[in-house]
Amino acid sequence: MAKGKKTVYFCQNCGHEETKWLGQCPACKEWNTFVEEKVIASSVTSGIKTDREIQIVSLSEVNADDQDRITTGMAELDRVLGGGIVPGSLVLVGGDPGIGKSTLLLQVCQKLSENRSVLYISGEESLSQIKLRANRMGTFQENLKLLCETNLAAIRSVIEKRKPELVIIDSIQTMYSEEVTSAPGSVSQVRESTNVFMQLAKGLGITIFIVGHVTKEGTVAGPRVLEHMVDTVLYFEGDRHASYRILRGVKNRFGSTNEIGVFEMRQNGLVEVENPSEYMLSGKPENASGSVVACSMEGTRPLLIEIQALVCESNFGMPRRTATGTDYNRVNLLMAVLEKRIGLHLGNCDAYVNIAGGIRMNEPAIDLGIVMAIVSSYKNRPIDEKMIVFGEVGLSGEVRAVNMPEQRVAEAKKLGFETCVVPEVSLDMVKGIRGIKVIGVKNISDAMNLI
Repeated sequence: MAKGKKTVYFCQNCGHEETKWLGQCPACKEWNTFVEEKVIASSVTSGIKTDREIQIVSLSEVNADDQDRITTGMAELDRVLGGGIVPGSLVLVGGDPGIGKSTLLLQVCQKLSENRSVLYISGEESLSQIKLRANRMGTFQENLKLLCETNLAAIRSVIEKRKPELVIIDSIQTMYSEEVTSAPGSVSQVRESTNVFMQLAKGLGITIFIVGHVTKEGTVAGPRVLEHMVDTVLYFEGDRHASYRILRGVKNRFGSTNEIGVFEMRQNGLVEVENPSEYMLSGKPENASGSVVACSMEGTRPLLIEIQALVCESNFGMPRRTATGTDYNRVNLLMAVLEKRIGLHLGNCDAYVNIAGGIRMNEPAIDLGIVMAIVSSYKNRPIDEKMIVFGEVGLSGEVRAVNMPEQRVAEAKKLGFETCVVPEVSLDMVKGIRGIKVIGVKNISDAMNLI
């Protein structure tokens, strides 16, 4: 082996490093994910050289003002980022192939290039391919510059020379450094590339968006390798066969990680969904048993969702239970509570629970909605279409309080619901809201009387 190089083993799933091959990764517990790579033992001097002296300052002398944020012109994206783009931040946008990451970032370039210098660096698409996508979105300003390059040294020199205010890297898996011997897309190359972009962002005050791909096969280093290095991690979720997309913040050093942004994919790009509750409830069946509307909170945003349940007698010895859009084990737990606390005989019934629209929710506040949907289907009695429910269900059958009940009731009133079933302990917090009937329930027995 050449001097100055050594062989190490990286986990392709999480990026864990070992000096020898292991069958199971000790960090993420995945099997057969270690690959051998040659890396340079000496430190790679790929950072930005500055002549300024190291200074130590007290915390009180540091100025941090939210007014410095840059609004993207897309309210849903600004919400997830915490109010806008922080200059000098490094943002990772991850998601499945074809979900719309490049489309979203090209739209951000379209908005910001009106009064800021933007550089879009693509390692996957040619200039003509980017132009074809841009033609569907509308007109672009001259401030948007394109670069098709994968060599890390060349990209660094261009950024240092032009000093744009915003840089898009699409994608990080295509970038390579000649000083690292492994192939592009490997853990070593992804780490080195991200480290260079992090130093560029902090040293020059440039905001950099990085696109990271996720594959089920694990052949490409996923965004989890980069999460500790970047400031913000955004995941683009959604079914490729459905029109909506959800942008979720997983890590954010400048804001909350509970916010989501909802978009709809159309011919001319992504369109913001300003009222996702109305969007999720479109097509709700009328006078159908097993259907109930519940309310979940995503950060500061209340989201109304339709919970559907189908309970029927099983033709086999072992009943089948299926949950789509929520936790399977939670559904089994709630069905056990129904059997024990109100004597509902579900042991010989198949049960299928679905959250309409393909969205996934795990908040405990939808427990009461799942319970009422199951009972409604079991008894074949439809629930009032103008009724909405929320509340956490305990193992004793009690309905417990959830956070921010006022926002949930206000959202239900805004969408025209007439009755709201809430935990009884939350009645005092929502009594100031007029124009909607609020019913408090102590346990699931009280809730069953409303069906």
